[in-house]
Amino acid sequence: MHLKPFLLTALDSATSGGRRYHLWMGVLTLVMLIGGYAYFVQLRDGLVVTGMTDHVSWGLYISNFAFLVGVAAAAMMVVLPAYVFEDVDFGKAVLMAEGVAVAALVMCLAFVVVDLGNPFASWHLMPVVGYLNWPRSLLAWDVIVLNGYLALNMAIPFYLLYSHYAGRTPEKGKYVPWIYISVFWAVSIHLVTAFLFAGLPARPFWHNALLGPRFLASAFAAGPAIMILVLWVIRSNTEYHIKDGAFSKLAMIVTVAAQINLIMLASEVFTEFYFFTHHAVSAQYLFFGLDGHNALVPWIWAAITLNVAATVVLTIHPLRRNPRWLIPACIVLFAAIWIEKGMGMVIPGFIPSPLGEIVEYTPTWVELAVTAGIWALGLFILTVLVRVALPIELGTVRSPHAESEELEAPVTVEAGSA
Repeated sequence: MHLKPFLLTALDSATSGGRRYHLWMGVLTLVMLIGGYAYFVQLRDGLVVTGMTDHVSWGLYISNFAFLVGVAAAAMMVVLPAYVFEDVDFGKAVLMAEGVAVAALVMCLAFVVVDLGNPFASWHLMPVVGYLNWPRSLLAWDVIVLNGYLALNMAIPFYLLYSHYAGRTPEKGKYVPWIYISVFWAVSIHLVTAFLFAGLPARPFWHNALLGPRFLASAFAAGPAIMILVLWVIRSNTEYHIKDGAFSKLAMIVTVAAQINLIMLASEVFTEFYFFTHHAVSAQYLFFGLDGHNALVPWIWAAITLNVAATVVLTIHPLRRNPRWLIPACIVLFAAIWIEKGMGMVIPGFIPSPLGEIVEYTPTWVELAVTAGIWALGLFILTVLVRVALPIELGTVRSPHAESEELEAPVTVEAGSA
């Protein structure tokens, strides 16, 4: 009864708006079209048009994939207190956090597809159709956890929004058990991705037990940081009021995670360089250069500088509580972790090669354009999801049959009852 008007209402919300909204969506569409053309060039000419080689076979695409998996996993930092611990401050933020997770997961899968070179090769990873090689293959585990987490983060918000649109209070028994599953699933998607790198003994830069925990620490810093930015934009430009408590608690999560991430980074640097061995050659290339090759040195030191600066600002309580400092600090921290966890983690693992050859990597315009297009796709999806959810959660949009329901539609999302 409500499904067809719900879908029509969602379409109307996504396609209507003011001048700024249409300008924003137009810019994202333009960037996606440019990225689509660059991907066409890659499909036509092959991966030779990228900066990747037989020596460095994972580049900008997998770097963004590794980073975005953490952003998606960090949605649990809002879902967990909102639904499990019934924290009212996170009540209105939780659906937006799951929207961030959906957008990040779509980008993750898109980066994997473009990295394959031939997208039709992805059928090999499909259960039944291809040869998934589960449970032996870590890649098979990654395929399962990523797609499973995406399904959870799409199904749960859909049920909540549809119930609110229909004027019904969602039944806890239909969604709370899946929320518990999604919390544990969020940790698994990032650990499995970390194990993909750590399980390669021929690459000593990745082959360490600290990689998994450090993946989680950086995820719980960058993920909530981008959520703070998204929630701040929503509160500044709409009537959807998000409590100050949500910002302060998310900021505290970001601060602690950023501090732990720096401690782990210092531990890795000490281990690599206190007693230098041939296993630390990749780390030497990253931090100080190797035999005159130093393409990544400015990037990693810029990332560390930005990371430390943002963490210091967040650690000082008066600055963290002031939006004028909090918002820039989150932007700086997000950029720093993107560099550190992307280019600063993936690329050095290939340099030098197991035979000692040094072949540096520089992304081409094709990679940069495709990457920008995928990021534009993610922001486009996030914008649409937020645009659809806001009028329903504000109570301004309801099904024409909602009045005949037993319960009135809730105007706001209350933790523990939404």
